[in-house]
Amino acid sequence: MSAVNSNSSSSHFIKIANLLDAFIERIGQTVAWFSFAMVLIMFLIVLLRYGFSLGWIAMQESVLYLHAYLFMLGCSYALKHDEHVRVDVFYRRFSKAKKAFVNLVGHLVLLWPVAIFILFVSFDYVAVSWQIKEQSQEAGGLPFVYLLKSLIPLMCILLLIQSLSEICKSLNTLFNKGDA
Repeated sequence: MSAVNSNSSSSHFIKIANLLDAFIERIGQTVAWFSFAMVLIMFLIVLLRYGFSLGWIAMQESVLYLHAYLFMLGCSYALKHDEHVRVDVFYRRFSKAKKAFVNLVGHLVLLWPVAIFILFVSFDYVAVSWQIKEQSQEAGGLPFVYLLKSLIPLMCILLLIQSLSEICKSLNTLFNKGDA
């Protein structure tokens, strides 16, 4: 009877993880195009500056914005694909169950508290920026600093979403370790 309940709950974990993974995958694939846009804009900046002695601050800042969006929104994608920074001295030798346990504890004890802390601490910082519609301090710069600052809580939310998927996968592995 308990094996049936275990399989039923673990299938729910996998369904949730797959749904969250699909969402993060779509974001990652979309954000990846920002790197292509950055290359094109940088090419234009260099061409215009050295070929025609022209330059615009807004164009230069757009590269900075794209870079920020790429990394801040790409963090959850990197986590999904297990491409984040990890010290694998012992981890790589662990069994699947031990890895699942380490991942579970890591997400609950390290990632969640830090992401939630940053989320709450950044709220007023971002809210004030939106209130005043903060703009670039550079003449001719982009008038969207508040959008750039909004990446901070958005990154935290996306990390928490992907972390929830990873927690579901870890729980599935731990609940099914006796079945293997």
